[in-house]
Amino acid sequence: MSTPPSKVLVPADDLRAFAAALLEKGGLSAEHARTTADVLVWAARRGVDSHGTARVPAYLDLLAKGVANVDPRITVESTTPAAAVLDADRAPGPVALAAAADEAVRRARETGIASVGVRRTVHTGAIGYYVSKIAEQGLVGIGFVAGMPNMGYTGVKGAAVATSPLAIAVPAREYAPLLLDMATATIALGKIRQARANGTPLPEGAAATRDGTPTTDPEQAAMPLPLGGAKGSGMSLAFELLTSVLVGAPIFSAFHSDDPQGREHRQNALLIALAPAAFGDPDVFVAAVDDTLATLKALPLAEGADGVFYPGERSASVAEARGAKGVPVAPKVWRELTEHAERLGVTPPSL
Repeated sequence: MSTPPSKVLVPADDLRAFAAALLEKGGLSAEHARTTADVLVWAARRGVDSHGTARVPAYLDLLAKGVANVDPRITVESTTPAAAVLDADRAPGPVALAAAADEAVRRARETGIASVGVRRTVHTGAIGYYVSKIAEQGLVGIGFVAGMPNMGYTGVKGAAVATSPLAIAVPAREYAPLLLDMATATIALGKIRQARANGTPLPEGAAATRDGTPTTDPEQAAMPLPLGGAKGSGMSLAFELLTSVLVGAPIFSAFHSDDPQGREHRQNALLIALAPAAFGDPDVFVAAVDDTLATLKALPLAEGADGVFYPGERSASVAEARGAKGVPVAPKVWRELTEHAERLGVTPPSL
């Protein structure tokens, strides 16, 4: 059996600059290219490779096809200090949601809690980035995203709702922030593709055929099944109401209508920033967060467990290690990136 090719190790700063250069050549402004690259490399550093630099070619494709707008007119509408709607004008998700996170933080410092809905964006990327951006400012970040239906719904034949994610980031003092970042699906679409490529069976109850029949055969699997059955599909539907319907840009109903434009790719989001100072002493709050996390980690280990971890702890450790040693990039992804670089006249990092 031949040994699989090893991954390419690229310094994080070089990878970020390389991705930004490709995206700028793809049509984005320098500022928007840097923001998008930052989100993608953030995910890659934390080991979320499905949302990392492997997405750069897909973003270039969205830009080339006009699905993502290279020159969006982003506007913010508001009738109350604690809430706003950001119309992304089909800007890439990293551009729109990074701006929304900044807007939410600015408003929450004045009002204690603020929400910013994002309308008409394109592929948000890892939403953990945006709530982490809020937590870095000492606030609690909460985020929801709704997208195109690609997942089953209990009792429905075929794809009905989206694998819409939820993310929550809570700042701490001595520990890395708690970061819960999860989809409403049992398994990611990327995991299905990976299993198909490797010829390995899928877990029971994780995926279904196109008509909704559960299967463990990756060749037959066409969509993931919701996490916890009716719980996951119900959460996805709720997120559609909290994002798309709330900002006046429904996805679910349009997708399942006869309107051909209902199938055009788009996403909506809602970011919430919550200032601990509005509830009491923020220093007391982060100290209590530390105490809570320390208490969790000190609980007795279950047999066979290698430690007790809170959400986001291990990915923060991976980010630290990859920041020091470099970010591993799969050979196939590196080949795609360098092919795009040659076509666009971008010089890849020297390795």
